[in-house]
This record gives sequence, C-alpha cells and structure tokens, in this order.
Amino acid sequence: MTECRVYIRGKGSVKDSVKEEKLKDKPGYEHLNEPLHVLVEAEFPEDMVNSRLEYAVAILENLLKPVDESLDSYKKQQLRELALLNGTLREESPSMSPSMSPSMSPGMSPFNSTGMKRAKTGR
Repeated sequence: MTECRVYIRGKGSVKDSVKEEKLKDKPGYEHLNEPLHVLVEAEFPEDMVNSRLEYAVAILENLLKPVDESLDSYKKQQLRELALLNGTLREESPSMSPSMSPSMSPGMSPFNSTGMKRAKTGR
C-alpha cells in the first residue's frame, strides 16, 4: 500500500529482555537505549517520498489509537480463530454474538483493510 518500511525500535522492542540486554551496546542496536518508538522509512523519488511517509504515519496513528475492547471486532475475530484452532470454540458464545462479529468470509484475515492489526489497549 505505502511501500514504506516500518520498524519498532527502542527499549522493549525485542521480545526477550535478556537478549535485549546483551544486544543494546552492540553496533546497530544503539536504539535499544532509546524510548520505544516507530521508525518509518521509504525510498522514493523526492517528489513522492513525503506523501508516502505521511500516508504511512496516518495509517500507523490510526492503528495505535486505543480501542474499547468491547468494540474491537478484530480482537474478537482473532480470539474466535484461536479457539477454533485450539478446538475450544463454542458456537454462539455470549461474548461473540453474530451481530457483533465482523462479517468475514472463510479465508479472510482478521487484519483491517491496510493489512495491519490494531494496537492492544492495555497490558
């Protein structure tokens, strides 16, 4: 869509905190000493690069807005798919009524139209 590269950088960007500690003073990992942030890069002709970066940032800002979990249809669909994979899916669970589930045909992804997941609202 935007053809930009998006990196999650900074402290906490490596899942394994032990590995992060070992890497943070090595060349190329200096960002691990910075606060958690997103880096967006693009390689386009000068007349295109700003518009592509701005579009990518707009998409990311929208995805990073917290969503009330009761309204997060993407999360609900992901949990439904996980239950299906685990063999624990209960048809017509009260938390997943058909009126609240996103209309998705088989094989569709729980990602939004930009192909990216929504941010979590809390820990």
